[in-house]
Amino acid sequence: MNDPIKNKVLVITGGSSGLGEASARLLARHGARIVLGARRMERMQAIIESIQAEGGEAIAVQTDVTHEEQVRRLVQAAIDQYGQVDALLNNAGLMPQSLLELGRSEDWNRMIDVNIKGVLYGIAAVLPHMRERKSGHIINVSSVAGHKVRAGGAVYSATKHAVRVISEGLRQEVKPYNIRTTVISPGAVDTELPASATVGEVRDALQKYYDEIAIPADSFARTLLFAMSQPEDVDINEILFRPTRQEY
Repeated sequence: MNDPIKNKVLVITGGSSGLGEASARLLARHGARIVLGARRMERMQAIIESIQAEGGEAIAVQTDVTHEEQVRRLVQAAIDQYGQVDALLNNAGLMPQSLLELGRSEDWNRMIDVNIKGVLYGIAAVLPHMRERKSGHIINVSSVAGHKVRAGGAVYSATKHAVRVISEGLRQEVKPYNIRTTVISPGAVDTELPASATVGEVRDALQKYYDEIAIPADSFARTLLFAMSQPEDVDINEILFRPTRQEY
C-alpha cells in the first residue's frame, strides 16, 4: 500500500528543535519532502544532513516568523524547490509565563508576535498557492493552555486560544477550495519551551514539571502523521492530547 505522506511537501516553522524537528524526522521517513524554517540555521542544517543521510529530502531557510516577508520567502523556497506546498505546520511558539501583576509587556509582545502573528503570516503565505491548487493542509499548533488557563499563564493561554479561534475561522473560509485544517493542542511534551520563560523561578518550576511528566516530542509527530495521513475527504480539525499523568 502506498504511504499517503510520500512526496508531500511539508513546510515547518520552528523547525530547529522540539516538535518541529521530531515532525520533520518522522515525516521524512515516510517520504515527505521537508522545508524547515527557524532562526537557528546551524541546528536546521544538522537536521537536514541527518534526514538526507537516511535518504530523505529536506531544505532549510532561515526564518523569523515575526517578519511576514521572511515567512513568505520560506513558502516560496518550498515552491521553487519542489513545485508546491502540500502542508504547512505553524509550529513556532514560546511560553514566557508570568503573573500579570509583574507587567512584563516585552514578554507579552513576543508571545503575540510569535504565537499569533507568526501563525497568521504562515496562513497568508500559503493560502493563495493552496487556493489555486484547490488542495492543501494547514496545521496550527495550539496547546492544552488554549483550552484551560491558570495563574501566570493568562497571556500565553490567550495566544493559544487565539490559534484555535483562527483555525476554526480558517476552516470555514477554505471549504470551497478543498483545503484541510487541523489544530493540535499538546500538553507537556519534552521540548525547549520551558526555557523560553524569562522569570527564573517560573522557568525552574516549569522545567521541573516537564522533567517529571513530559512525553517525547515523537508523540506530537505521530499525531501530525495521523492527521496528514487521512484520505482527502477526511478533515481532522482538532486534536488535544496530554501525558497520561498530566492533570492540567
